[in-house]
Amino acid sequence: MKRSRIVLFTLVLLLAGATLFAAPKELSILWAQWDPADYLQQLCNEYKQATGVTVKVIQEPWTSFADRFSVAMAAKGDEWDMVVGDSQWLGTGATSGQYIELTKFLADNNLTNSVTPATLKYYGEYPAGSKKYWAFPTEGDACGFAYRTDLFNDPTEKANFKKKYGYELKAPDTWKQFYDVAEFFTRPDKQLWGAAIYTQKDYDALTMGVESVLFSYGVDWWDKNNNAIGIVNSKEGIAAAQMYHDLYQKFSPPGLSNAFFPEVNDAFVNGKAAMQMNYFAFLPMLINPKLDPKYYDKVGYFVNPAGPTGKRFAALGGQGMSVISYISKERQQASLDFIKWFAQDKTQRRWAELGGYSCNVKALQSDAFLKGTPYNPAFANTMTFVKDFWNIPAYGPLLAAAQKWLHNYIVGDVGTAKATMDGLAAEQQAVLVDGGYVKK
Repeated sequence: MKRSRIVLFTLVLLLAGATLFAAPKELSILWAQWDPADYLQQLCNEYKQATGVTVKVIQEPWTSFADRFSVAMAAKGDEWDMVVGDSQWLGTGATSGQYIELTKFLADNNLTNSVTPATLKYYGEYPAGSKKYWAFPTEGDACGFAYRTDLFNDPTEKANFKKKYGYELKAPDTWKQFYDVAEFFTRPDKQLWGAAIYTQKDYDALTMGVESVLFSYGVDWWDKNNNAIGIVNSKEGIAAAQMYHDLYQKFSPPGLSNAFFPEVNDAFVNGKAAMQMNYFAFLPMLINPKLDPKYYDKVGYFVNPAGPTGKRFAALGGQGMSVISYISKERQQASLDFIKWFAQDKTQRRWAELGGYSCNVKALQSDAFLKGTPYNPAFANTMTFVKDFWNIPAYGPLLAAAQKWLHNYIVGDVGTAKATMDGLAAEQQAVLVDGGYVKK
């Protein structure tokens, strides 16, 4: 009798353990509230059909996305299994133990070479150059441009432009050409201006806009020893800030003093801008006849212009998918299983088909993708030369300094380009020294 009880008790424990450690049937992913998150949910629904595992995409408005995530991570929360987070979060996620390391997982499943090198570097790697990865490139994005083809192809406009500037009117290839085109089409008496560009101060939009010029002028945010002084405020950095300031002050439609993607899109579809800057993820509305009834079939796209020496880089947007370290090992493994499925070439082609911006090399090079929308060729090209902002844990104060100094000068028209970049470099240098990032 006693032995029977022991056997029965053991069986109960084994059954309880099997239940306790069974593979989870439901996972969740935190992401910002926008169309790509809806596309990801559609893909997750297909994952459930294939595996029986439910994956829910929890969407948080952009304005509170970072705050909600950081508060949960500070409390070591396990509310979500994965997060599609900004690249700037990598340093904090890695060094504070919020993310699990994916280096071995990516290598074992041959995923490191499945995406473009730039996206793996900026969406997944920390520290820079370490070949250690904490996220899988998920939603590729970068700064690109749209222009009014009806204006650019008009014979009279073309003749007048060539007479004034001495070369053919076309989508600008350099920032000097961009300036010329913006100047040419700025006609306040006709409610038309040259270019709608980012100016928003709240998070990072202005900095992302400026660094698209900065990078192409041959300027990084740091040198090999993490110094900002002498880099940010180099003569090239000063020239880049001057260019962006002049584009906004002289050729931007009125009312764009705090502009991000909706404001520049609105200016364009309302016929107030001949060109616009925007992340590719926000360009689909321009070819939607319901959202852009007047110009939807009169839009062209081009990549970020080159700087004075011919260098061309674009500000990185988009995000990578990371696995939260505070969840159980079983949930971590289930999350890795999902990422492995998501990363497959077949799934990536489907992701691109739904509207997601794949970072998968084969998907980006496929005819189906390149012919899928008018802006996909420019996107695929841009994702080969993207660069990013700081992703170290001190990125917050570094970004705040950039937003403050750049907004005061570019939008507020306070001071000079040199004084602005000198002040910005000094403030960022102080942050880097205090954080121990500057190598002596």
